[in-house]
Amino acid sequence: MTLRKGEKMTISIQEHMAIDVCPGPIKPIKQISDYFPRFPRGLPAAVGRSGTLRSAVSQPSVSPAEAPREDDEDVDQLFGAYGTTPAEQPPKYQAPEEVVDPEGYESDDCTTLGTLDFSLLYDQENNALHCTINKAKLPKLDFKKGLKPMDHNGLADPYVKLHLLPGASKANKLRTKTLRNTLNPTWNETLTYYGITDEDMIRKTLRISVCDEDKFRHNEFIGETRIPLKKLKPNQTKNFNICLEKQLPIDKTEDKSLEERGRILISLKYSSQKQGLLVGIIRCAHLAAMDANGYSDPYVKTYLKPDEDKKSKHKTAVKKKTLNPEFNEEFCYEIKHGDLAKKTLEVTVWDYDIGKSNDFIGGVVLGINAKGERLKHWFDCLKNKDKKIERWHTLTNELPGAVLSD
Repeated sequence: MTLRKGEKMTISIQEHMAIDVCPGPIKPIKQISDYFPRFPRGLPAAVGRSGTLRSAVSQPSVSPAEAPREDDEDVDQLFGAYGTTPAEQPPKYQAPEEVVDPEGYESDDCTTLGTLDFSLLYDQENNALHCTINKAKLPKLDFKKGLKPMDHNGLADPYVKLHLLPGASKANKLRTKTLRNTLNPTWNETLTYYGITDEDMIRKTLRISVCDEDKFRHNEFIGETRIPLKKLKPNQTKNFNICLEKQLPIDKTEDKSLEERGRILISLKYSSQKQGLLVGIIRCAHLAAMDANGYSDPYVKTYLKPDEDKKSKHKTAVKKKTLNPEFNEEFCYEIKHGDLAKKTLEVTVWDYDIGKSNDFIGGVVLGINAKGERLKHWFDCLKNKDKKIERWHTLTNELPGAVLSD
């Protein structure tokens, strides 16, 4: 039968289709993974450690007839998750949601708690730590970030508080003035710790906190930072501009046997002109608080023993409500230089109380039977006539041979 050209073409197409499209039931399409190869068994850590992806790789595959779409989802997850960290990978790939910290702090984000600019200087010769608080940049109030509210106007009344750790005494704490209604405070204020020794610089840490003062409620904590003093070099100013962090707990399990009662700065000089020992009581620092208000009313007594006639007692004036008193008083003991080797200088610090016995705060003994810095101070005095020698000494709560009453 003769066919037209168009009809022959139609038959050719049908014949061609008959070759490709087999009669009978339709075979399922091959798995997607055959066209898009899976990742190898040794997946990158970021992918292999995801709980969802682990199940997609390690579990036996389900037949396409039972779940024809799972392989599509697996491929989407694998390609979508590649290079993603485990914390960012949700059970099914989706845009990560913002996570709000219930505590209200994100310590690794400077924009959350703000920054603080300050400098530290350890004056080794004078045993002083100078802390200069320059300025801070505090964040605007942002409830999405979980910030605790400050003032109703979105501003703050900030101040900076210093705290030497370890140590719980109020004498270890200093603070700047308060600046009103600002998120960019500039203090340019220097706070000084006296009586800081080389040992302190090795084992102590300076905690610097920024707070918001509130007249009607408790002051609000904004942020803090902690600087181990061993990072400082003697007589070199170190500048800092760092991010504030959330509040960290203070270790309250310190060894109570190491608890200090305070420091005292004493000067010794044997005067050839006066034929006597000049004892200067200059100041105390970090004294233990003995009164209910968190302070003490300190004064200092000195004895040169043995004192058979009981005439060697000297006493300073009382300084009211302070843990860092300055006395600047000097006493003279008339004694031959050669006799000093047989004597012991006993210095005690007391808290004055009205109507009851005064409280013993701490004391120190200098003499040939002393040890460490106390012995060295006494020896240097005997060796160097007419030269005033000042030294800081740590007060102890036990004083051998002392009468702990006043």
